[in-house]
Amino acid sequence: MSSAHRFDRGHTDDLMSFLAASPSPYHVVANTAERLEKAGFREVMETDAWDGRTGGMYVRRGGAVIAWYVPDGATPATPFRVVGAHTDSPNLRIKPLPDTSSHGWRQVAVELYGGTLLNTWLDRDLGLSGRITLSDGSHRLVNVDRPLMRVPQLAIHLDRGVNQDGLKLDKQRHMTPIWGVGEVGQGDLIRFVAEETGVAADEIRGWDLMLHSVEAPAYLGRDRELLAGPRMDNLLSVHAGIAALVAASSSASLPYIPVLAAFDHEENGSQSDTGAEGPLLGNVLERSVLSRGGTFEDRARAFAGTICLSSDTGHAVHPNYAERHEPGHHPMPNGGPILKVNVNQRYATDGAGRAVFAGACERAGVPWQHFVSNNSVACGTTIGPITAARHGIATVDIGVAILSMHSARELCGAEDPHLLAAALTAFLEG
Repeated sequence: MSSAHRFDRGHTDDLMSFLAASPSPYHVVANTAERLEKAGFREVMETDAWDGRTGGMYVRRGGAVIAWYVPDGATPATPFRVVGAHTDSPNLRIKPLPDTSSHGWRQVAVELYGGTLLNTWLDRDLGLSGRITLSDGSHRLVNVDRPLMRVPQLAIHLDRGVNQDGLKLDKQRHMTPIWGVGEVGQGDLIRFVAEETGVAADEIRGWDLMLHSVEAPAYLGRDRELLAGPRMDNLLSVHAGIAALVAASSSASLPYIPVLAAFDHEENGSQSDTGAEGPLLGNVLERSVLSRGGTFEDRARAFAGTICLSSDTGHAVHPNYAERHEPGHHPMPNGGPILKVNVNQRYATDGAGRAVFAGACERAGVPWQHFVSNNSVACGTTIGPITAARHGIATVDIGVAILSMHSARELCGAEDPHLLAAALTAFLEG
């Protein structure tokens, strides 16, 4: 499992730019589309009739994007190679009536999204991002990327036992951010958003807004061998998937149709029209088959030969809590991507999937590691089992080992993003 790859700091630098420019799932999709367009992909609309042309295409819906490349010579029964990921991360999201106050402080009402690690959002400078929907049905992206709000922690003088008894946060009372002092008027936040985006406040009919840390991604450590930043779960995989798909699309010959599927709402169960449990991926793949003159038989053959790598972050061994990990499986940063296994199907990997992943890493010259949970610790899950069950697609769960998962700021090895992208490229090229 020795690596034949030298550290590509340019790839990690580009990931840092992608993270900083993508504070919400809607920005992830917009930035993904921009990168695909530069690589020669074209957007196709779900409401239009699709033709059987070859080349790169993508569909976007809300916070999800599906992209694929049909090579010359592909038949209706040509199988797909899918890289699956997700665009959302745990955070604080704005409630429908956001303007509130307490004891002279102007505050904003928020709802907790996903498995948020609450204490990591305390005393952190927060910006505002997402999208607004206008009266004509169009959307505008919002990104106020400067210190705007803050969730203040109670001073130790007023909570003397905090370091002995642990920090106890009430999700309703203690997580409301402040953004000023004085009188609060209903509609203040949306009027502010209207000014920031250059639209009239009465044109805004809906919003999907959230908070994000404005601290930039950064290299960390004596030798800068670590990377700290927000939303690496799971934009690290989205970014690697884009790079792999673009690289595969330039291959001289492809035995498969490479696909990137980046879904929204993974962090709260994937049950939405843009989540992995929705019909989006299946519709896109089936329409691709049919647009090339395929039949139900061709669809069945193509799906039977399709493989998905569900790429999401996993847990690196924590030096201060090693007892929480499985003793024989301690993934380390810069050790290459991890193969995630859970026999109770929290991950979709089986022995055949292991062989697929190992083969891709071997062709790419990339080291890889095993991950399995401690039997006494509940295992998380991914889009992998959902994709396998919904579409009947053989699926393998992989990812990159990180620390501080679901924190407002996570940590990984600086080499691992490039190693993951190289493995995904080899997988898509077949």
